[in-house]
Amino acid sequence: MVDQVNETVAFLKEKGFEQPEIGIVLGTGLGALAEKIDIEVSLEYEHIPNFPIATIEFHHGKLLFGTLEGKKVIAMQGRFHFYEGYNLAQVVFPIRVMKYLGIKNLFISNAAGNMNLDWKKGQLMLIDDHINLLPDNPLRGNGAATFGSIFADMSCPYDSQLNQALSEVAQEEQIQLNKGIYVAVAGPSLETRAEYRFLRQIGADAVGMSTVPEVIAANQMGLPTCAVSVLTDDCDPDNLEPVNIEDIIAIAKTAEKDLVTLFRRVIAKL
Repeated sequence: MVDQVNETVAFLKEKGFEQPEIGIVLGTGLGALAEKIDIEVSLEYEHIPNFPIATIEFHHGKLLFGTLEGKKVIAMQGRFHFYEGYNLAQVVFPIRVMKYLGIKNLFISNAAGNMNLDWKKGQLMLIDDHINLLPDNPLRGNGAATFGSIFADMSCPYDSQLNQALSEVAQEEQIQLNKGIYVAVAGPSLETRAEYRFLRQIGADAVGMSTVPEVIAANQMGLPTCAVSVLTDDCDPDNLEPVNIEDIIAIAKTAEKDLVTLFRRVIAKL
């Protein structure tokens, strides 16, 4: 795997991905931040050696390089998921590549189901901690130790300084930024009423199908990371209504302006 990472890094440097400072992962329906980047290079995933291919129609599948708030950034416009058939080493491959290219901080976004009845869909949640219910781990298997200890410490997986900066900006901008726990499940089907009750009872506020593998890989490599969920549907098991992916994407797009503000202002401070 490290040979593949080095091959991809060399390819991207030849294409102009030089000295990036910030890595960004754009989640489902959350592409507006890419419009704020002064893009220098844009590559389809299928043209990048060793990259998986995004199979979900609403994930664009592009790697962007450019300037945002005076910083050189790499943005993943579309990510990979366990439910697409990839193992988690493949899912986190781009995170390892961005780290080897030189990024110093990683910003992650996702769309998630809201299980905290004190909150509402369309709001944001700053991820303070997570629960991993995926049936795999990106640090499992031959070669993972090349990137750091496979027994990576996860006592504080989300960087406290980045989280504090996001909280301060949210207060200054009068953006409601809830703070809570994200649980990652395999998907791709959504949860039953019983599953929502179970996930809430074990301590989760929001549920999704991404982010946690990326955060584990980042922590293994000592890469400071923060993540924000856009709460796209209310998951009250006693009043559960049918939801479809088009509704989820629509809610994500209405809320992403606040997410863009948060990420831009914190990146400007780094």
